[in-house]
Amino acid sequence: MPAAQLSGGYPGAARIAPLAGFGGMNGTPPSSIGDIPLPPVPQPEEMWPPAGTEGRLLSPRGEGTTPRPPPTGPQDRQAGRIRELSTTTRIAPLAVGGAQAVATRVAYGEALLELGGERDDIVVLDADLSGSTKTKAFGRAYPERFFNMGVAEANMMGTAAGLAAVGKTVFASSFAIFATGKAWEQVRQSICVPALDVKICATHAGLTVGEDGKSHQMLEDIALMRVLPNMKVIVPADAVEARLVVRAAAQTPGPVYVRLSRAATPVVLGEDYQFEVGKGAVLRDGDDLAICACGVEVAQALEAAERLDAEGISTRVVNLSTIDPLDEDLVEACARECGAVLTVEEHQIRGGLGDAVAQALARRCPVPMEPMGMDDQFGQSGKASELLGHYGLDAAGIAARARTLLTRKG
Repeated sequence: MPAAQLSGGYPGAARIAPLAGFGGMNGTPPSSIGDIPLPPVPQPEEMWPPAGTEGRLLSPRGEGTTPRPPPTGPQDRQAGRIRELSTTTRIAPLAVGGAQAVATRVAYGEALLELGGERDDIVVLDADLSGSTKTKAFGRAYPERFFNMGVAEANMMGTAAGLAAVGKTVFASSFAIFATGKAWEQVRQSICVPALDVKICATHAGLTVGEDGKSHQMLEDIALMRVLPNMKVIVPADAVEARLVVRAAAQTPGPVYVRLSRAATPVVLGEDYQFEVGKGAVLRDGDDLAICACGVEVAQALEAAERLDAEGISTRVVNLSTIDPLDEDLVEACARECGAVLTVEEHQIRGGLGDAVAQALARRCPVPMEPMGMDDQFGQSGKASELLGHYGLDAAGIAARARTLLTRKG
């Protein structure tokens, strides 16, 4: 979609990305924007469906999915248009219908399978977890390019480096706790030092691993990967972005770390969303404060913005899926135009998205800023949604922290 100019004209304040709609958010969606009526949007009963109920990702072409019904009236046709809210801000089209809930690991498996049919240089390694990491479909389709390395992530990273050294584009997958923790030395020495074409796509990251508890809730992986020279670090917001990230990783030279979720989470981005490595996306405009989020927290940030808007607090929501290299131009623009920045992630606040944004603001535009995440603690076993609530990382917790942050804003 065309870039949208945000107020102030600062570098990086470029586009407001398309959303999948109000489905998956709490609260009542508006019935109109200006004089343009909007269709009613059904709300899913649960944000985190139980195991086995994950939906299949909507591909850009709608293949393998249940097609949406065609527009039947003026309301449906209007919902697909770009609506101009002011002379400087344009909001992307909203999708008609309720949102799906899909785990980003599912999207990864589907995108990997597609890539395998398009490129014969793609090789996939897994550490005896292909059913969980969703690489199994690739292995069945292309067994000559799939290798189960067993419970040996360090060896898997060394093998991945060797394959990349002879011209292969390698995807290596395991749970995040093992891919980044157990194999960190090999990732550094064998992959990052020579800057080889290895894409580490780690699933089961963050609090939303849920019932597996603190032993598997990897909350330090972004920090471990972000500190490494030559490594790009990406945390997709939803399944739509995850598909695009996998394809972008395959086309990007050098090491890439992609953080993926276990739980099925709301699809919040529209099918015409565009991803670019190193670029963030404005999902909702506002000028009282900016909430910058990544991964599963993007959906929570959007819901929090709805709550704050009902109180008269104009909230910008930014998807900073690429944490390294960070879109510092966009971060600076948010700081200058909103005057306060809140970051949200299901990761330790040390070394993650919050640290990256704080460093950028310290260099370019210091403003009141607050990082939200796990503050020097491990997680615990529980349902994904309940854990986010317990640690204040749900929409209610984000809205509460935003109100506190605004008291520091001159």
